[in-house]
Amino acid sequence: MAKPADGSSGGLSYRAIVAMSLLAIQFGIQPIVTRQFTSRAIIRSTVVFMQEAVKLVIGVAGISLGKARWGDVAEGWTPMSWLRLALLPATIYLVQNMCSLLAYQNLDAITYNVLNQTKTLSAALCCYLIMRKKQSSLQMFSLFLLLAAALVMEGILPMDGRVFLPSYWTSIKSDDADRDATLSARHFSHGVLPIMAASFLSGLAGAITQKSLQAGNRNALLFTVELCAASLLLLLASFATSDDGRQIRERGFFSEWNALTFIPILTNSAGGILVGLVIKYAGTVRKGFALIFGILISGVVQSLLDEEKTLSREEVAGGVLAAVSLWMHATNPYVQRPTKTIGSSEPSAAATTTTTKAPSNGTSKVGRGRKSRKED
Repeated sequence: MAKPADGSSGGLSYRAIVAMSLLAIQFGIQPIVTRQFTSRAIIRSTVVFMQEAVKLVIGVAGISLGKARWGDVAEGWTPMSWLRLALLPATIYLVQNMCSLLAYQNLDAITYNVLNQTKTLSAALCCYLIMRKKQSSLQMFSLFLLLAAALVMEGILPMDGRVFLPSYWTSIKSDDADRDATLSARHFSHGVLPIMAASFLSGLAGAITQKSLQAGNRNALLFTVELCAASLLLLLASFATSDDGRQIRERGFFSEWNALTFIPILTNSAGGILVGLVIKYAGTVRKGFALIFGILISGVVQSLLDEEKTLSREEVAGGVLAAVSLWMHATNPYVQRPTKTIGSSEPSAAATTTTTKAPSNGTSKVGRGRKSRKED
């Protein structure tokens, strides 16, 4: 009987559902708390450095307080395995965090989350290139449906179907003052480009991480600690030559910091731990579904904080589409076609014929038996 190609493509376990739900909540509130409690003048590398340090502490505490002993968790660990498995994704995640923080500060929460959803498609592509994890036809359709859900939430895809009419695209006026402000040069260079780069890097690093966690059966918290240690070393090395390092020496590490700055750092660090758990138990592609639900949560939180903003029908419709796409992806995994092997228990037609026609004298070939009778 044919089985799904990999466990992460099938149904969702209880651990996967819990991790995805918590990640959706964290992802939904992260842009809001970052914009609220992080100064635009802050040195971005200091925030990223502190996020990695907090994640490392959380990971170490989680392993120490867990049921498994350190000796069991770190069995087979070597410095070379740490460099091989953690350094590359740590470098990618480091650049992604820098891009994400820059985009956080220049995009509103929903725009940020919508543009961030291209990571789901890049994750599927990178999983295929790195792990040969294939998606079924319905799963691929569900991924595009997930992207459509995000675009509906943003209002880019109107619900009345006008997007299919040529007049919809020709009616966009370039002299609209609000649109010009939205599409300003700074908005594009400091908001759109960084988040698109972060989305692709997230898919790439996610595929590498999934290979380590699932194929290598590595402990999720241990892998988080390894990633954080590598990221901190890379950041420390970058401080020697980067512009952020120069600013740290001139202004101090905690310039523009206050007690409330630690709020987005703590939520982001918790999100980093949750990402590792989601990738291990659900896969990096499924992580994208949790993040889409985070968009809906962003809309709910914004409507609660701002009386002028209410949850729109587009956000509700997008949430429904996201739920449908998650159901489709979970219930229609890719199934490998069964292949016949040489050692199959079912005899081939040729073997059956040969056995039936074999002569009683034990000769194995039919032709050979006829030749003997002819010589007689």
